[in-house]
Amino acid sequence: MDGTLLAILSGRDRPGVTAALFDALRHTRSVVLDMEQLVVRGRLILAVLLGVEESDIGSVRAVVHEVAGSVGMEVETLPGARETVAARRGRIHVTVIGRPLPPGAIADLTSELAARGWNIDRIRRIASYPVTAVVFEGSGDEDLSGLRRALSEKSRALGVDVAVQHAGLDRRGQRLVVMDVDSTVIQDEVIDLLAAAAGQGDAVAAITEKAMSGEIDFAESLRQRVAALEGLPASALDEVANAVTLTPGARTLCRTLKRLGFHVCLVSGGFEEVVVPVTAELEVDRIRANRLEVVDGRLTGRVVGPIIDRAGKRRALEEFASEFDIPLSRTVAIGDGANDLDMLEAAGLGVAFNAKPAVRAAADTSLSVPYLDSVLFLLGITREEIEEADAADPSAI
Repeated sequence: MDGTLLAILSGRDRPGVTAALFDALRHTRSVVLDMEQLVVRGRLILAVLLGVEESDIGSVRAVVHEVAGSVGMEVETLPGARETVAARRGRIHVTVIGRPLPPGAIADLTSELAARGWNIDRIRRIASYPVTAVVFEGSGDEDLSGLRRALSEKSRALGVDVAVQHAGLDRRGQRLVVMDVDSTVIQDEVIDLLAAAAGQGDAVAAITEKAMSGEIDFAESLRQRVAALEGLPASALDEVANAVTLTPGARTLCRTLKRLGFHVCLVSGGFEEVVVPVTAELEVDRIRANRLEVVDGRLTGRVVGPIIDRAGKRRALEEFASEFDIPLSRTVAIGDGANDLDMLEAAGLGVAFNAKPAVRAAADTSLSVPYLDSVLFLLGITREEIEEADAADPSAI
């Protein structure tokens, strides 16, 4: 074959268009070199690159136009289209999430990609509710960290979330997700709820804010806050557990990940006595959290065992990965505070969820939407796939 013919059909989607085209082409002297089909809002776009002898291009072209007319499609044919594109070293997925997603954000982000030499090879929408999420599949040569920093800075000004990841098997194969609990899986800070019950709300909240912003050491701040709980009846732990609210999307995220065979673990600077009952319905694989000392039915103001702090969270991620025999490159960590930074850095993908500025700046990507299941879109899982799985097993919803 010494020539090529690119045929592009477009029009209202209906069954049989692809079959009709290739049934007609079977009787020509042509071979299929490449093809891609896309349906957008009921409109079909089918592109086929054929290898054809130069002497046969006219007849093959006539066949394509005849088929297009018979199925009510518009058609464009281009002889001499290139068969291959020079390979580039890097392939990436850039996921953009907005609520809503303004055209100006797409313009600025894609302009940045182009300015840095990245080519957009394909664009897919993966969610339209409760957020709009699209994936740009690109190729280029620039170091990924530079692109990630540039798009992250732009995304904050544009009011959208952007994640830049290597394309390939690691992205699909991430099999361990480790999440912080307070202000991530749940909407509350448990220590603040306990402090309110002890009449120490304002004092403890001030210490909490300093710890989450990284102004003071987490372990020391935890000791100070727990000391303020001395004498609180242990029954307050159950009351706080009943008052805690899961973050929107937490159930969907965990349910979907488990269906896909992921391991899901929680690691918390909060307290096991509250975390375990609150997250029981999520059916996670492992939970690691601090434990409060209770004597004669009251809190002593001390923590039992090692404190789960910034280093402890990273250590938990590494130990969970080792236990489940999963390389760190295939792990995802999600958190919001300064004590999550080491865990986010160690994971293959670190996601800052509604996080403090310092955490957003350090993480691989950040999410500012209030739905925890938006993490699924970063993993390439579509809203349609989530809904199809739920429809197949409605008892799990």
